[in-house]
Amino acid sequence: MTSTHAFWLAGRQVTGEDTFDVTSPWDGRLVGKVSVPTDAQVEEAVAAAYAVREDFAATPAHVRAAALDHVSKRLVERTEEIAQLISAENGKPIKWARGEVGRAVSVFRFAAEEARRFNGGEAQRLDTDAGGQGRLALTRRFPKGVVLGIAPFNFPLNLCAHKVAPAIAAGAPIILKPAPATPLSGLILGDLLAETDLPAGSWSILPVANDRMPALVQDERLPVISFTGSEKVGYAIMDSVPRKHCTLELGGNGAAVVLADFATDEDLDWAATRIATFSNYQGGQSCISVQRVIADASVYDRLLPRIVAAVEAQVTGDPSDAKTDVGPLVSEDAAKRVEAWVKEAVEAGATLHTGGDRDGASYAPTVLTDVPAGTTISCEEVFGPVLTVQKVHGEAEAFAAVNDSKYGLQAGVFTHDLQVAFRAHRALEVGGVVVGDVPSYRADQMPYGGAKQSGVGREGVKFAMDDYTYERVLVLTGLAL
Repeated sequence: MTSTHAFWLAGRQVTGEDTFDVTSPWDGRLVGKVSVPTDAQVEEAVAAAYAVREDFAATPAHVRAAALDHVSKRLVERTEEIAQLISAENGKPIKWARGEVGRAVSVFRFAAEEARRFNGGEAQRLDTDAGGQGRLALTRRFPKGVVLGIAPFNFPLNLCAHKVAPAIAAGAPIILKPAPATPLSGLILGDLLAETDLPAGSWSILPVANDRMPALVQDERLPVISFTGSEKVGYAIMDSVPRKHCTLELGGNGAAVVLADFATDEDLDWAATRIATFSNYQGGQSCISVQRVIADASVYDRLLPRIVAAVEAQVTGDPSDAKTDVGPLVSEDAAKRVEAWVKEAVEAGATLHTGGDRDGASYAPTVLTDVPAGTTISCEEVFGPVLTVQKVHGEAEAFAAVNDSKYGLQAGVFTHDLQVAFRAHRALEVGGVVVGDVPSYRADQMPYGGAKQSGVGREGVKFAMDDYTYERVLVLTGLAL
């Protein structure tokens, strides 16, 4: 795992003049060296993608679908190797890394299916008015142009897949920039794409540093930007290119609501287990991890000790161990930030029930109650294994607490009442409401994205394809309809 990894320029593997090290956040060991593209190589990749855009858009659907199917199947064959790589560079426990590869398998399979049925065209009679007699409109979708995909570190394979697979399915060339902390998983997609018959220039994977991104963002040959990452960076990108199409999947502080009717011992055990698991999976480094629990007063006193016990049962340690539930954060600086936020909350009056300890890049799974409003952890995205629990009185107060946030990605509502489920769907200012479970559930084919400061646009293969394309109408005249 310590060799120098080349990057992918217009479908071929090349190296630049410099390299950078990728290290494990668990033990600091060198995982690999990555070659860095020169400015000239970046320009070559962009020029190639721009030059091939019309030909790629006209590529037969079966060619694109076959390529996507191939990547999906090859991911299955190399699952363990890739999972080990994710765990090494990201610090993700191996069981979650294997799950991530499985999700990427599905993303490419879904994209292959969508490529076969996308853009069939919708016919509309125009003779509903006299002036449209004999006329028929045929609406199809065409790529807006080359996509610049910018992926984060927390799902270093699957969130690269969510950029690449929809672009290929829609016939849009893509320049992928993986996260500097975790580029190896994204680069391995290049190994698999290179085995296909996709046209040269239709894809490149460039591990460039973040400070080189403004030039790419501003490049007029890249009219579509798909970014997953922080609120600050995402909106800075959109503000800098107001005439481009930007899909932004940004932060969240996911809330899990436990209502009064979810009250049996079995109900509360289920809720506590799901909350504990998904406040800590990926080290809490997921935009839809559970950060806030909002519990009705009638169940609060029975739920809180269950949550604390379930959190304490989370196995922390070496991410390569199959028994480990919670590994390190992506860096020691990230863990220090979480440590500072928890300390601030406790000093302001919050009660610490478990956790609160840091060891290098690792932070112990933590539960807080009585967190004062205005503390950083109460209103920002912690992106770490920290959970706050608050008591409310009734459904209306619970839903108001969910909405009392600048974020609105997803929310979970534990209830058995179908009417409440529909009221939650109407009332909660989020991109997705999950009933009977935590907000952390995501199926890769469903529309995924947020409201308020959690971003704009939607991922999920078909929905990303819609974002990467636009409607164009063809009007036929003189027809006997």
